[in-house]
Amino acid sequence: MWLCTGLLLLCFQGCLSLTGPGSVSGYAGSSLHVQCRYTPSYKGYKKYWCRGPHDTTCKTIVETDGSEKEKKSGRVSIRDYAENSTITVIMENLSEDDAGSYWCKIQTSFIWDSWSRDPSVRVKVHVFPATTPMETTLPATTAILPLANSGKNLRISTNAMFIFQLWSLMSSIHFQVLVFLKLPLFLSMLCAIFWVNRLWGIPGGPAQEL
Repeated sequence: MWLCTGLLLLCFQGCLSLTGPGSVSGYAGSSLHVQCRYTPSYKGYKKYWCRGPHDTTCKTIVETDGSEKEKKSGRVSIRDYAENSTITVIMENLSEDDAGSYWCKIQTSFIWDSWSRDPSVRVKVHVFPATTPMETTLPATTAILPLANSGKNLRISTNAMFIFQLWSLMSSIHFQVLVFLKLPLFLSMLCAIFWVNRLWGIPGGPAQEL
């Protein structure tokens, strides 16, 4: 009877000796901070961070050496802040494969039987895909004009439209016929009229002979 009561007290004490956030989340490519708190009685004990669905079979990723010195393994680091009774775990450069169940744990000195276990708390890690800014593809002929200085931008747009219409006009067949055939003919006729008028006005010209 006393043995069962003692085991229940030990289990109850172990459940309250370590607390954590329950779940944390981050984006792929970013870093994730996890803080677990423990009772001061576990000051100086080794703390570790492991992964797996169960605390008794989880795989250790990184652990402290009983001091406050930071320990690192790959992209994961752990540090024990004894003054605040806090364990801080940092997971860097997250990937979607990092999502899953993790455990903050304290390595105790004595494990009496299969019912005894290290104090632990589960932390569920969620990793979301990295967010990227939306990109809009616009036609090459579309001009993006800022809203500021709208009067100046309107003049620029009007000039561009006039140049475009002028180029379209010059590229038409009718315009080419007008420039290269009709216009020279008209100018020739105009020059002939001026020449005849001038000839009639010269002394001794046809008008005076009559």
